[in-house]
Amino acid sequence: MDNIELTAHKRDLLGKKVRFLRRKGITPVNLYGHGIESTSLQIETPALKKALAHAGKTSLVSLKVASSKRPHMAIVRGIQRDPVKGELLHVDFYQVKMDEKLKIKVPLVLVGKAPAVKEFGGILVQELSSIEVECLPANMPHSIEADLSGLVQLDQALHVKDLRVGEGVTIITDPGKVLAKIARLRIEVVEEVAAPAAEAEAEVEVAEKGKEEEEAKAEGKAPAESEKKLPASRKKPTA
Repeated sequence: MDNIELTAHKRDLLGKKVRFLRRKGITPVNLYGHGIESTSLQIETPALKKALAHAGKTSLVSLKVASSKRPHMAIVRGIQRDPVKGELLHVDFYQVKMDEKLKIKVPLVLVGKAPAVKEFGGILVQELSSIEVECLPANMPHSIEADLSGLVQLDQALHVKDLRVGEGVTIITDPGKVLAKIARLRIEVVEEVAAPAAEAEAEVEVAEKGKEEEEAKAEGKAPAESEKKLPASRKKPTA
């Protein structure tokens, strides 16, 4: 079990006034959970950043509060950051009971290489990024690894039931869910573009007109070719 320690102090500044703390390199935090009321605390920002980078949300933190005799064993439950600068704004710590199981989401880490990617040109697709487990605080895994070396064929998948976890850890996520799979590379076939509708309609119209003229000639309705070429004034008068 990782031993991450942080020292916190009671916080008097609340609400919008906490901005004065941040300017001094101090981050406001809250501690709540089993056996205690929600308590407003503050921690030096550099130390807090270092602890968060190591602990994440899946490691125990020994939180020493100046006014408490014993350290509070807690996990990180919430982190607020500035949406633009990414700086820490606030952190929530949840105090746990060491003899009581808890449910947490643990990050899923893909390890190894899938032979099907290189041999068949497949594409590795990760379906899940975390796995929900139940365990005692002391048995919390920092992450869960999924070995890809068994994916040797296209369309082959790795499921939750294929994972191996430490003793005392129970996976809650549906065992039938796909963690990662090898997808086929899809090649789109571009069909030949048909002629524009306007051009197609024009071709049909010309064809129909020619057909009508030929039918009229066959029935003797169309004027002779010589008559067509004479001016109107020189045409033979009708009887």
